[in-house]
Amino acid sequence: MEYSRWAPLYRRIGEELGLPFAREEQAFAQLRALLPAVARQQPLERIAPRLAGREVVVVGLAPDAGPPPLWRRPAGAERLAVVAADGATTACLTAGLVPDLVVTDLDGPIPAELSANQRGSLVVVHAHGDNADAVAEWVPQFPGELAGSWAGPPRDGIIDVGGFTDGDRAAFLADHVGAARILLWGFDFERVVEADARSAERKRRKLVWAGRALQELAAEGRTPLLTWERDGTLAPYPAGIKGASTR
Repeated sequence: MEYSRWAPLYRRIGEELGLPFAREEQAFAQLRALLPAVARQQPLERIAPRLAGREVVVVGLAPDAGPPPLWRRPAGAERLAVVAADGATTACLTAGLVPDLVVTDLDGPIPAELSANQRGSLVVVHAHGDNADAVAEWVPQFPGELAGSWAGPPRDGIIDVGGFTDGDRAAFLADHVGAARILLWGFDFERVVEADARSAERKRRKLVWAGRALQELAAEGRTPLLTWERDGTLAPYPAGIKGASTR
């Protein structure tokens, strides 16, 4: 999705959740300074060959989801690609799957993401107003190919093609670079695993917006967006939005 179409929704998210854009600007400047120069060169052109024309499985971290059962997809189905959303990287690697892409704001298991990066995953690091310490600590340690994203207009090689949390941001990215269709595995917008009540409530509010962002993508994006259910069936996301094939 083009930034001009995404920006109005993000402004609403920022207003409701109290996300000062000045802090996003600071995050952008920090990420730009820390990314190697090569990571800021043609990021979308480097990402596109990994996803364009392929059936992209975006792997989330819903409780008990585990890794996607790729063996259930028809042999050669649209040349499957795997994109791990942050903490789902561990589940993928445990199952022997090295993601084509990892999309992360660095609040998950960073050692798994470093390992995936070393083994060939392109890691898209997202900087925002609340992860400055993690960006400063971890970005210099990634050994492989990187790209950067933030919540403002694309510039200086830092991208924004839409999305709010790691999972929906991954789906927006797959749509933007021309995936054949997008399967959401391990997405849950209701259950939250947080010990602290205040953190859990904030997480729930973020998940509500993640779901709304994906509704926007389903309605306005170019790529069929489907939920991959645990029983192996595919259903348009959300039900009734897009009458895509579920074979």
